[in-house]
Amino acid sequence: MQSREYAKLTHTFPLAATRREPAGPVRTIAVTGGKGGVGKTNVSANLAVALAGMGKRTLLLDADLGLANIDVVLGLQPKHTLADLVAGRCTLEEVIIEGPNGVLVVPAASGRRHMAELAPAEHVGLVNAFSELERDLDVMIIDTAAGITDSVLTFCQAAQDTVVVVCDEPASITDAYALIKVLSRERGVDRIQVVANMARDPNEGRALYEKLVRVCEKFLIDVSLNYLGCVPQDDWLRVSVQRQQPVVKLYPSAPAALAIQEIARRTARWQAPTTPRGGVEFFLERIIQQKVSA
Repeated sequence: MQSREYAKLTHTFPLAATRREPAGPVRTIAVTGGKGGVGKTNVSANLAVALAGMGKRTLLLDADLGLANIDVVLGLQPKHTLADLVAGRCTLEEVIIEGPNGVLVVPAASGRRHMAELAPAEHVGLVNAFSELERDLDVMIIDTAAGITDSVLTFCQAAQDTVVVVCDEPASITDAYALIKVLSRERGVDRIQVVANMARDPNEGRALYEKLVRVCEKFLIDVSLNYLGCVPQDDWLRVSVQRQQPVVKLYPSAPAALAIQEIARRTARWQAPTTPRGGVEFFLERIIQQKVSA
């Protein structure tokens, strides 16, 4: 944006030195929440670690470009971040670090204002960069920023599934609805998975989902919502955050850990795409390659 590096970002990123046969398609899941404070980063991080623990080759992308904290939540110390990739100082492969259970993590930078102000074409450039990644992967989890900024909309549009995290606050339901409305009307996203977080009991979690469904059915006739699960309020989760470790790894028998493991089992059954949807999409070249080879 202010430099030649930014001007080039819409077209290309530094790539690895060698090319091999393209790997298979990857299931991509964006986790978002409308407003901040609903716990989407904890859901994203623990879901990715749980999937990796189940043997799924999992990549976790921190897509909160200006206020990133996945590395903090997982107790990691990255050498490079997406800010270095944007500036041309490293390749995407060099940004990746390994986290708990072998999950691969693409960290972003925190407190980098220019990263929060990337142009729409630059967000598409970041999405397209993943087509050049040669890792064999089964699933990628994208932890988006809060709100309805272009980065949130683009990353959700580029994923095959969008998971919206809600909690028992009026603003959470209102902002989740606003996000779903914008995704539907501006980006053509018509299928949403819902996770109720920090619920006092399963009934409260289901009630939160049904409340969101009622609002969407009234005003958004083309959107389909599905209840993915409920994560209970859990002191063990709070302790794990303080210790900068995922609860599914540190306290696997804790209520929150068991709930996220169940959500992971459900998402693990989702199949990777076999045909491109059209438009911006993560790992698009892999999908096209598979379609051509079929």
